[in-house]
Amino acid sequence: MLSIGTVVLTVEDITRAGDFWRSALGYVNRREPSEDWVILDPADKPSWNAPGASIALSVTGYPQHYPPRIHLDLYAEDQGAEIERLLALGAREVDWDGYPDDADYVVLEDTEGNRFCVVDVSDRRPEN
Repeated sequence: MLSIGTVVLTVEDITRAGDFWRSALGYVNRREPSEDWVILDPADKPSWNAPGASIALSVTGYPQHYPPRIHLDLYAEDQGAEIERLLALGAREVDWDGYPDDADYVVLEDTEGNRFCVVDVSDRRPEN
């Protein structure tokens, strides 16, 4: 059986991106970053193969594609406060006209242009 171990995001500035994602998610470096690669784990993850998705940042020589074909959904109990916090860390709002009227998410992008959604889960019931 497969499970998601690591989501890899391409970046141009690994220091800036690492600072953003460590602050955004409270993740820590698995080991010392190289010039072009770092893996970030949840702070309480006991081993590299324990449950809990990690994020890796990989320096690439090509620009981001828009719209991206993959993005992260980050769940928030207090969506407004999390969006403010992420914007203060360097995230940017995405000017996007595709929101449905009842959207429970807001699209942002990190310091490198990788998009992610901040999803309001405060009123959600568990899915079956």
